[in-house]
Amino acid sequence: MSSSHPLHSSSGVSDMDEMAAATARSQAAAVVVVPAARPSSPPRASIPVVSSSASAPSQQTAAAAKLPLFSAAVPASTSAASGSISVPIPIASDGLGPEPSTLTEPVWDTVKRDLARIVSNLKLVVFPNPFRDDPGKALRDWDLWGPFFFIVLLGLILSWSATAAKSQVFAVAFAVLAAGAIVLTLNVLLLGGHIIFFQSLSLLGYCLFPLDVGALICMLKDSVILKMVVVTITLAWSSWAAYPLMSAAVNPKRKALALYPVFLMYISVACLIIAID
Repeated sequence: MSSSHPLHSSSGVSDMDEMAAATARSQAAAVVVVPAARPSSPPRASIPVVSSSASAPSQQTAAAAKLPLFSAAVPASTSAASGSISVPIPIASDGLGPEPSTLTEPVWDTVKRDLARIVSNLKLVVFPNPFRDDPGKALRDWDLWGPFFFIVLLGLILSWSATAAKSQVFAVAFAVLAAGAIVLTLNVLLLGGHIIFFQSLSLLGYCLFPLDVGALICMLKDSVILKMVVVTITLAWSSWAAYPLMSAAVNPKRKALALYPVFLMYISVACLIIAID
């Protein structure tokens, strides 16, 4: 029994010690846990991010402040060589750059270019050439200045040849030719012709060139026999010029329906040339 008392007493003391030790361990453990949680908190904090983003505008403003200095140096170099800015304009004519604008070119250059186009299209339409059977190749660069000039010229020649009512003769000739060209073009398109509207107008206008020549000769030489011969030749020339181009644009089965109105208009113009006195 004597040996059990020391165990009981010592066990009582040990319980207190153990409680104190447990409390101390719990406090020590609490102290240890807090420092362990501190390292994980800095990544969650947004203070460094805000401070870096707040400093970014200042860096951007500083960079923006530096950019004008650099960009100002570039215009300085270009302004120093401003005399060579007009150099790309002639280079464009060689195909190494954009096409030059025709709005700023001299008027004489525009007139020469239009005259050269009219002469080129006139050669393709009324003179023998390998592109006569294909209207797309013959008048690929079509224009309306040439047909307008030939219609006005024929009206003027007929009005000069008339002894009375000159203005009425010009008005009738101009209206018949202009309206006739439009009606004939619509006729070809309605027949299923593969041709552009203004391209057909250009073609019919260029085919009036032989009749213009015949009307001019008849105005200079007032002879009925000469008029008959000249008008017959020029009428055949105009018909020969219009035949392959207009016939190639429509279906072969509808060729007569497309060519008959064309010949009828040229015959009426020829009769008007002979009748004018």
